[in-house]
Amino acid sequence: MSNEPGIRIDLTRKFGDFCLKVDLRLPGRGVNILFGASGCGKTTLLRGIAGLDPKVRGQVSVNGEIWSDTQSLQRVPTHRRSIGFVFQEAALFPHLKVRENLDYGMKRAGAGREGPQEDHVIHLLELGPLLDRYPAKLSGGEMQRVAIARALLSRPELLLMDEPLASLDLTIKGEFLHYLERLHQELDIPVIYVTHAPDEVLRLADYVAILDQGRLTAAGTIEEMLPALAMRPGFGDSAGTMISAMIDAHHPSDGVTELRFQGGRLWVPLLPMIEGRRVRCRILPRDVSLSIHPPVLCSVLNILPARVESLLEMEEEANVLVRLDLNGTLILSSITRKSARELDLRPGQSLYAQIKATTLSK
Repeated sequence: MSNEPGIRIDLTRKFGDFCLKVDLRLPGRGVNILFGASGCGKTTLLRGIAGLDPKVRGQVSVNGEIWSDTQSLQRVPTHRRSIGFVFQEAALFPHLKVRENLDYGMKRAGAGREGPQEDHVIHLLELGPLLDRYPAKLSGGEMQRVAIARALLSRPELLLMDEPLASLDLTIKGEFLHYLERLHQELDIPVIYVTHAPDEVLRLADYVAILDQGRLTAAGTIEEMLPALAMRPGFGDSAGTMISAMIDAHHPSDGVTELRFQGGRLWVPLLPMIEGRRVRCRILPRDVSLSIHPPVLCSVLNILPARVESLLEMEEEANVLVRLDLNGTLILSSITRKSARELDLRPGQSLYAQIKATTLSK
């Protein structure tokens, strides 16, 4: 048995000319997202973790327990792996009511296994009004909420989610992301989540692994990965940077809260949270303007010294994406090419970043 904490995945699977070959270590907590274009191998990797594909070769271990190792001929059957699996389609039992589908998940948990309680999961996913309905009477979003609840009530050691929002329309998808964020905040079950949608990465991820043509190209925390993701098609100006900060003080008379992070201090609208709590702030490139000299008598509260690391012309937006170093914290600024030319920006240059807005996450 391996003594390594977290999730270790070292798998290979060949399909004709395509070969998945991934060696990856994921944290044993939070939402780990497998991101990449359709056909890059994300679902194949997820099926290998679950033990659903007997032709996958390699090793999978979760928090020290080996689930499969073809070299030593060890293999825990899928039904004995402590996993919950949520597919693109809800896959509910059509002849069972919602409550009975949930009961099935609880029976899979077995006696003595710790995990979320039924009432709590029903409350988090707002399933109370649906309990006596059959799946045929549910919307697509409602069916997926039931599917996730059923998976959670099996009290898994690991939750696998294969593009669970892919079949939902945009309106329902936005609502559904809210439920997933609530689960992330309140339940301590590690998740491996497959998607090719940038908005799901931005709202849910703690850790991101990028796959391309069957290979792992990059992996890291969302804070580490956002600057790189911003360069990818589909992210652009919506990616930005995630900053981990601590609530340092509240100033009710001014209507603001003071945050402290590695790069300095941020002022945000007054928060209903206790001092000392950690929060994550997403800063969009379009909300960061640049100045060569310290601004005087400016309404922008967050003005921080920065150094230009690199510049990248974004052909789609006709803008320049400037990568900035704030005392070890990286943020991005999106400015026009005209602004970049008039400021004569170049790597290594010192200037001031004016952060006009931040978005709190989790």
